[in-house]
Amino acid sequence: MLKINSNLDFTVTDPWQVSWIMRELVEGFDKLAHLPPSVVILGSSRAKPGDAAYLAAVETARLLAQAGLGIITGGGPGIMEAANKGAQEGGNTSVGCNIELPLEERPNAYLDISLGFRYFFVRKTMFIKYAEAFVIFPGGFGTMDELFEALVLIQTRKLRHFPIILYDSRYWAGLINWIREMMLTSDKIQPADAGLLLLSDDPQEMCSIVIAAHQANYRQEHAHAMNHREWLLR
Repeated sequence: MLKINSNLDFTVTDPWQVSWIMRELVEGFDKLAHLPPSVVILGSSRAKPGDAAYLAAVETARLLAQAGLGIITGGGPGIMEAANKGAQEGGNTSVGCNIELPLEERPNAYLDISLGFRYFFVRKTMFIKYAEAFVIFPGGFGTMDELFEALVLIQTRKLRHFPIILYDSRYWAGLINWIREMMLTSDKIQPADAGLLLLSDDPQEMCSIVIAAHQANYRQEHAHAMNHREWLLR
């Protein structure tokens, strides 16, 4: 029979961790509850100012912000910094959801709202809950994790459909081809699933895709609300 160590420090037990998780969720929901419709922009923390991807992220975020959309990132350097900078240049809300790491990732200097998280899954909850779209720039394992989290939830209809746009078709071509040539042809996904990822090399095109999807969702939600109101008044 297993023995429980009664001398174990409570602060390292699972129930204590749950209290931290709840704290992060409550703080995140509280701070982000009044955001304007927003777009999540993700990508490598290693991109440098002056890199083509960095400059494209600034421009993409600036265009989206000027169109009335807030910008949410992971709050760190690289593509995240670029997107937050573009949000401020475009005159809209710039949010950073920073993660605690052994090699500390400091929040960048372009944040109107800054949140800190211990738990990746809580951070990803904030991205997904408040996103009108994901715009994904070249990145590593963390970027892939965030990309596929959203992709699975849309595929399984746990989340309403929103655009997931991959910037830099050359960088993402191998992944897209593998999805189509291996996953799809071996019947691991449906044809519609393969079309959930969009490719673009143009900030203006990405902005147009996001705005069109946001307007379509708004019309659909408005129509649903009006139908519900009419039903209640019968």
